[in-house]
Amino acid sequence: MSTVVVMGTQWGDEGKGKVVDYLAEQADVVVRSQGGNNAGHTVVVNEMAHKLQLLPSGILYKGKTCILGNGVVIDPGALITEIKNMQAKGFDTSALRISNRAHVILPYHQLLDEVEEQARGAFKIGTTKRGIGPCYMDKMARVGIRIVDLMDEEEFSAKLERNIAAKNHLLKNVYGVEGFEYEAVRKEYLAYADFLRPYVADTSYILSKAIKADKKVLFEGAQATMLDLDHGTYPYVTSSNPIAGGASVGSGVGPSKLDKIIGVVKAYNTRVGEGPFPTELNDEIGNQIRETGHEYGTVTGRPRRCGWLDACVVRYAGHLSGIDYMAITRLDILDELETLKLCVGYKYKGEIIGEYPASLKVLAAVEPVYEEFAGWKTSTCAIRKYEDLPLNARKYLERLSEVAEIPLGIVSVGPNRDQTMILKPLF
Repeated sequence: MSTVVVMGTQWGDEGKGKVVDYLAEQADVVVRSQGGNNAGHTVVVNEMAHKLQLLPSGILYKGKTCILGNGVVIDPGALITEIKNMQAKGFDTSALRISNRAHVILPYHQLLDEVEEQARGAFKIGTTKRGIGPCYMDKMARVGIRIVDLMDEEEFSAKLERNIAAKNHLLKNVYGVEGFEYEAVRKEYLAYADFLRPYVADTSYILSKAIKADKKVLFEGAQATMLDLDHGTYPYVTSSNPIAGGASVGSGVGPSKLDKIIGVVKAYNTRVGEGPFPTELNDEIGNQIRETGHEYGTVTGRPRRCGWLDACVVRYAGHLSGIDYMAITRLDILDELETLKLCVGYKYKGEIIGEYPASLKVLAAVEPVYEEFAGWKTSTCAIRKYEDLPLNARKYLERLSEVAEIPLGIVSVGPNRDQTMILKPLF
């Protein structure tokens, strides 16, 4: 059995796409198991950047089966646009498979996302307004529409009619906005169904067969640990479970079938949206990191908040997901800094605390305990062996590994595939 889960350890945007793309070359199947088109991966191939929102990164390799699992929420229009864009670039999308159990994002989900966020005022969450949360809400309320329903005109029409009546009532009477015309939405989505029909399958069954046949299966995470609905900085989180356990639930594969867990760690911290961020840098160093790293959202273009690397966050992620190895990304962004800081603990009311705070009030009040490191002041972009990294860079990474209690597995020093050092066998 050879299965690998790649997941984020921070607040997302760690460079998972780069790591997944590197491992996808060795994989037979690449699976996306949660989230929607609120998450994006930027993958650089031959110095050309490909911005993927729903499609698994394996789509960039010919002959790889790419799966959107049951835990993904799918905006059919956005997915079709992405498929057509990849086809126009010469990529083969015929091996894409979409779970018939995945839930469908509808126009009322997007509008509800927008008006609900506006209604929160000063307490806004920072949603991308793509309809992800409201779609998951309907899933949990057991009124969602699945891909299997979309493929059946009679079933889809009946469920859509009931849902539009209920959502229109809510939109008009609570938020004071006009709703949707049933027939227009029905016609639009049945056209989407016709386009997507060849891709729809029971993906859990496909994965079961692949694992039994000893195929190499790669599970591609979206978002990250600190955005996990149960374990992240709630309520400033996403609406699904990006931790490793979510890969099992969102793909229909038993947890005993997950072989290795790779936690992707950006060499500094970023987050988008609201919520406490203990190591945030609201100064010139934070701006330098943002501009050097081009830290703007793949999907939204929003500037990311930047800060020192927080080993407490990475250690917490390791405990939650049973991470076997860290994949360090974007080390090269720190090349020009004179000194660096690494958060190795939190102090609250004068005492060091061991657990990661559930209370945002406590998290906002903690004092990061920093260790300072001399910078290496030289480019790492051309280095291809770990032992050739500057001594100060290795000291920084090895201290992170020690505090986070996770071994190093991959170190990346640039966006291209060849700028990757493999320290441990992964597949």
